[in-house]
Amino acid sequence: MKKYDLMILGPATRDVNIDYTGKEDRSVGGAVTFCAPAARAANEKVFAAVKIAAEDTDIMDGILVPDEDKALLPSKKTTLMRNEYFTADRERRNSSCAAQSDAIYPDELPDVDCKLTHLAGLLYGDFPNELIEGLKERGMVSADIQGFLRHNEGGKMVFHDWADKMKYLPYFDVLKTDAAEAEILTGMTDREAAAKQLYAWGSKEVLISHNTEMMVYDGKKIRTCPVKARNLSGRTGRGDTTFGSYLAMRLGGADIEEALLYATACVSLKMETPGAFRGTKQDVLDYIKEFY
Repeated sequence: MKKYDLMILGPATRDVNIDYTGKEDRSVGGAVTFCAPAARAANEKVFAAVKIAAEDTDIMDGILVPDEDKALLPSKKTTLMRNEYFTADRERRNSSCAAQSDAIYPDELPDVDCKLTHLAGLLYGDFPNELIEGLKERGMVSADIQGFLRHNEGGKMVFHDWADKMKYLPYFDVLKTDAAEAEILTGMTDREAAAKQLYAWGSKEVLISHNTEMMVYDGKKIRTCPVKARNLSGRTGRGDTTFGSYLAMRLGGADIEEALLYATACVSLKMETPGAFRGTKQDVLDYIKEFY
């Protein structure tokens, strides 16, 4: 059995993105699409398990890892998303969902040996509770909290607090959230206070993304690193790129400060070009040298 550092698990999507000028773009999206290449660029062994309709095999070409390092998990439907952005920085948007893929259950998991599995979800229902429990028996688990807060209600995207958070947050070795999601979970607008609360509830390492900086708290110290992107044409996938590269660096032995610097530089560089990260680790290191 081939061994991996990281398995990224979740649905890919067919996206329609409309920018603030009305320009329309169609692309492959989803957290796994942005996480996987960013993690692989950090020179870690990455496997991508992708939930899509069996006939949508072309989507797998958009998952930028070698064919032998990814698997299609069949679904009746592929998730279909529409994102309309109202500002140039893409911070304000309206999202809708015309279709959602099936949930992923433990018996569907690829037979691969990995140190950590990342739940790269998009919508509530992507990951049933029994999957979290099964994965924890196999090794470390991380999660993007988006997949537990964002609900598809008749095509409309609505955020609700996670009813099972007190039970399952302690299952996560690393938790990723953005500032708005952290507020939904904790009721706190202060990101530092929210990070500390999520740690107190059991998540062992908490990364909170924001348009100005990335933050990590591990129960000992708040660490932050500024975003330095020179333009935001590649804003979509910001948090997923950050977290994929952060996880890969941590699994490769980097301490929190080194991993956070690398991940923030990686996403700053990625945001200057639309699509998933296509650079190398050396590109990120050069970016750090020039801008940090």
